[in-house]
Amino acid sequence: MSTAELASSYAALILADDGVEITADKLQSLIKAADVPDIEPIWTQLFAKALEGKDVKDLLMNVGAGGGAAAAPAAGGAAGGEAAPAEEAKEEKEEEKEESDEDMGFGLFD
Repeated sequence: MSTAELASSYAALILADDGVEITADKLQSLIKAADVPDIEPIWTQLFAKALEGKDVKDLLMNVGAGGGAAAAPAAGGAAGGEAAPAEEAKEEKEEEKEESDEDMGFGLFD
């Protein structure tokens, strides 16, 4: 993570902890007060836009929650034998691609 990203992240956390709205100007002010050199305003604008309307504390509390992504594989596994053949077909296609590259005469030491 670059210095600009780290400084913007810390500034956003400070603002969120104080209950202050996160804006590019406020992020830039905190970074300037911390005497962090050479932070381009684009970083604070990106962070402010990304966090606009979001509760940062809630985001931090649910970092490991995974959301809907964890539910999808569980539902697929409970459906029966339909998920396994699809996965096997994918693996076979990937293996075929690798074999076809080797068949063309291209190798690591050619």
